[in-house]
Amino acid sequence: MPRPDDLLGVLLKQVSRSFYLSLSILPASVREPIGLAYLLARASDTVADTRLIARAERIAHLETLRQAYVGGAADLGAIARACAPVQHQAAERSLLERVEEIVRRADALADGDRSHVRAVLATITAGQLFDLQRFPGEDAAALGALDTPDELDRYTYLVAGCVGEFWTRLHVAHRPRLARWPLDVAVPRGIRFGKALQLTNVLRDIPADLRNGRCYLPARDLAEIGLTPADLVTDAGARTARPLVHRWIGVALQHYEVAWQYTLAIPRAEFRMRLACAWPLLIGLGTLAALAGHGNPVAASTPVKLPRAAVRGLVMRSALTVWSNAALGRDAARLRARIAI
Repeated sequence: MPRPDDLLGVLLKQVSRSFYLSLSILPASVREPIGLAYLLARASDTVADTRLIARAERIAHLETLRQAYVGGAADLGAIARACAPVQHQAAERSLLERVEEIVRRADALADGDRSHVRAVLATITAGQLFDLQRFPGEDAAALGALDTPDELDRYTYLVAGCVGEFWTRLHVAHRPRLARWPLDVAVPRGIRFGKALQLTNVLRDIPADLRNGRCYLPARDLAEIGLTPADLVTDAGARTARPLVHRWIGVALQHYEVAWQYTLAIPRAEFRMRLACAWPLLIGLGTLAALAGHGNPVAASTPVKLPRAAVRGLVMRSALTVWSNAALGRDAARLRARIAI
């Protein structure tokens, strides 16, 4: 009997939150490269978020990881020794302690898979470095902001839109039923898929990000309604910003429309891929609906998210309707109807 794969099983489940749901249903041929890429992206994200370590040191550690991720020589043991002991979560400690092992396994992938993994990690870590360098403060007293909508759009590409491209190219390379997928259509749709999910995260996490010195709502947009980023931490400013949040919910919805085109174009026989795409889209739309219905999402005291029972319901229904474009479309339409913007 083969030994269980604890990297792509237990460890990935512990650190991946909702992503493991999609990964677990994927065909085996794409599960390994996608899972390894996720673990390495999660490792670099953990380093970037380790606020007990000075920002300059975190940036240096991220540069070391970037070098290792593209096959260069790097002292990954030093990163583990510096960052693992200060992690509050045991799973994150284990992830950093095993990052060298994960890199070796990614380096052993077939040439095409290895190239795709290295490319997406180069983009993701560029986004993580941008984040650390763009927001120099650690709390609301040193609040920084993105400048323009284009800058926010670029950020969502760097940290998630590129994943949609990676996901698409990997599936087309491995799944014969997708051989006729035109990449010039599928790749841009996959990018919009990733942007939809990341923009949802940005809108959900506004209160927490403000407390950590980060404002992803563009300063130019805020200026148009008479606000500065610092105003968002006041009750009056948070209320005034609500229409702006709804405007960005509308942008996210446009991305979701394209993401659904992507998902419904997947051949029905590729039901695993269809489910792996439908689940995050349904959960994301449900989260947007909850944000749209919240009285003051900029000042929410707890993260706005779907209850676990609602997530289970979406997963169970989609497992029954995965072969039907009409049925999946109705599920999405019901969620969109709850978003009044």
